[in-house]
Amino acid sequence: ANYLSKFSKAPAICKLVGRKVLDGVGQPTLEVEIYCTVKNYEKRVCSTVMSSHSQIPENALPETTEADEKERNDSVNTAVEWVNESLNTMLRDLEPTEQCKVDKMLGEYFTKKVKEKKETQKQEEEEEAEATLALTSCTPSTTALPGKKKAAKPGKKVAVAEKTIPPAEPVESVLCGSLAIGGTSLAIAKAGATISRIPLYLHIALLKGNQDSPKEITLPLPMVTLLNCEKVSPAKLKLVKEVMLIPPVQLSLKQGIERVLDIQKEMMRLLEPPGKAPTPQLADSKKGRAHNTGKKAPPRALKRISHLGCLITGCDNLEQPLLLMQTACNNIGLELGIDMYLAINCAAHELMDYVKGKYEILTGTFKSPDEMVDMYVELINKFPFIIALIDPLRKEDRQQWNNICCNLGSKCYLIAEEAATYISKLKVDQNINLPTCSGVVLKYINQTKVSDLVELTGLLDGQRHITILGSPDGESSDDSLVDLAVGLGARFIKLGGLSRGERVTKYNRLLAIEEELAKNRTLREAHLEFIAFAEESQPEKQLSDVLPPPKQDSLPLQRSQPALQVRSLPAQPPENSLLT
Repeated sequence: ANYLSKFSKAPAICKLVGRKVLDGVGQPTLEVEIYCTVKNYEKRVCSTVMSSHSQIPENALPETTEADEKERNDSVNTAVEWVNESLNTMLRDLEPTEQCKVDKMLGEYFTKKVKEKKETQKQEEEEEAEATLALTSCTPSTTALPGKKKAAKPGKKVAVAEKTIPPAEPVESVLCGSLAIGGTSLAIAKAGATISRIPLYLHIALLKGNQDSPKEITLPLPMVTLLNCEKVSPAKLKLVKEVMLIPPVQLSLKQGIERVLDIQKEMMRLLEPPGKAPTPQLADSKKGRAHNTGKKAPPRALKRISHLGCLITGCDNLEQPLLLMQTACNNIGLELGIDMYLAINCAAHELMDYVKGKYEILTGTFKSPDEMVDMYVELINKFPFIIALIDPLRKEDRQQWNNICCNLGSKCYLIAEEAATYISKLKVDQNINLPTCSGVVLKYINQTKVSDLVELTGLLDGQRHITILGSPDGESSDDSLVDLAVGLGARFIKLGGLSRGERVTKYNRLLAIEEELAKNRTLREAHLEFIAFAEESQPEKQLSDVLPPPKQDSLPLQRSQPALQVRSLPAQPPENSLLT
């Protein structure tokens, strides 16, 4: 039977099913199921659930949030319709292993939909203009002060008042229903891996390597979010959105996660309100729970878990969360900078006051883009265990991005997340349309296709940028993101904290892949390099030339620090030299 089955027809797609489901924060999102004809029988092969990503900042007005929710609902409903009708017909009888062909068809379909949308908008604008013209001809007295101009004036004032900084680039509009493209592409990739009887990460690696099987695979290092700094009163600190832990590379992933959990437990103890820490078993007593003898109730800090799966706390200054992390590590015998490293998500784009032309880093404290660069230089010099800053500036402040890279590129990663433009724009003319930075956080959202990620990570690798696969705000229980990160050779993976099922699922998948690769002896040891952004190429230097001793020349370091290297890269633009 097995012998004869080799001669059977290759499995082909027979049906796509789109369904509206909920993501990890209760928002609607899209599920795509793939059915294939396998040996003349219709069989459900796999499904994928897309993560939803909101562009609305945390401190948005309720009206803005409501409008976003309505738009999201409409988008998901349209995506379900696309999958069940157009895409179902279009992809029928194709083989799920033909990823490039499928993605090309999906791309053409999306382009057609974008064109239709533009034509519809143009038609609506013309009709609106005609209606306005008819109205003004009837009532000439209103021509001086039409309602539209009145509404536009305050917006203009904000733009004019902002003189010293470049204005914010317009947010790229997301086509209603675009989730269908990303969801279908990823579902096809999962189906192709299932049909080929290989893990998804290997299937992705084969796509990136033009079907050349990799001899060894390096796992991405996790950026585990431990603290989410709230930006509402009475907290004063606005600059830090997330404080993340990065385990050193000489630890296995399992050891690194266990170490992060130890730090998290100590952090929860430190955040316990005064007077309640000695008796954690009474923490929930006011809820009327019965006392469990021999069982400890979870600490109160567990009640304040962010949607990112981490602890929420408020801080009054920039150093407070860093000193808190340092205390937590010291209390359990760990040293930051040796046994664990930090990354900070600054989310600077949320802090800009366009009237003043400055960032509000603390309540009532403002800094210009140039002052922000000086502040970060001082911060990294004082806390050298911070090895990554995410979105330290808006993407529009390109000159300051260049300055901060020249100052700090040899000491830590300067990473663009929201500061990176959308994937659709990143591929323009084979150039990475980014501010000067060390790397980019990529998110699998909307119309992103698997082929886009394969092509884009190849471009980033060629331009010596590091790739980080990031988890969106509204994460789903689908763990495909981990396989994507491993298969694409991402340097880091940013999944949020070690709480909430939709996030822990992905850490569990990462641990399972590590175990599988170790068993097959195809797990390659990770190493990290910093990039010195200089005008002229300089010889490579070890991290020990930048940070305190001991000095080690060989790449696989034997001491308890990760293998980190510094290499030089020409700065853009060339007028600015490396500041040492």
